[in-house]
Amino acid sequence: MERILAAKGIQVSDSTADDSREENPGDREWHRRARAEYALNRWRTAAPPRFSNAEATIPEVTAWADRALTENSAAGALLLTGLTGTGKTHQAYGALRRIAAGGPDRFELIAVNSADMYGNLRPSQVMGAAERELRKLSEVQYLLLDDLGTAKTSEWTEEVTYRLINYRYNHCLPTIITSNLPARDDNGPDLTDFVGARVASRLAEMVTSLVPMIGADRRRGGRAA
Repeated sequence: MERILAAKGIQVSDSTADDSREENPGDREWHRRARAEYALNRWRTAAPPRFSNAEATIPEVTAWADRALTENSAAGALLLTGLTGTGKTHQAYGALRRIAAGGPDRFELIAVNSADMYGNLRPSQVMGAAERELRKLSEVQYLLLDDLGTAKTSEWTEEVTYRLINYRYNHCLPTIITSNLPARDDNGPDLTDFVGARVASRLAEMVTSLVPMIGADRRRGGRAA
């Protein structure tokens, strides 16, 4: 058939062969796309509807995500600081989406607001429930801890934060933290005041990318830098 069509000057497309290569389960790119689809589905489950279109656009954030994708244990922590509404959470979910889209070998994610985390970890009538929840947060591959420093500080919150960060620090697990508090401020409260010296010491080594977000509150019509 191909010879007959060629004799009539009709060129035969080889798209079928190309499609078969693209859909070949033995092809490395096919496996990467399959992993990416799986990871993106997990990301969509974890991301609230408000951030369903989140995209990392800041070079330091995209660089951290790429490092987490290629060398997971060396990624460390990404710390996004800034006033309310400057886009910290958007960039955080965008970073995780970028990792998922890259087709990682494994993708496990928990994203939680710090106030909700402390609420879930308070002692309850269910024996061992708080410890199980803390273990999940400590051991998950990727953790997004949003708005750290907004809860009322106490010896209990400091101890919980220490146990969580210490485990992830010791096991080199990629972590994203957002906070309205600056990492360091000699003229006012900063993140160290909330987490305590033990956690601050670990974060100092654990954080590989510190991204201060500046600008007006985007929720009120401002634009972040």
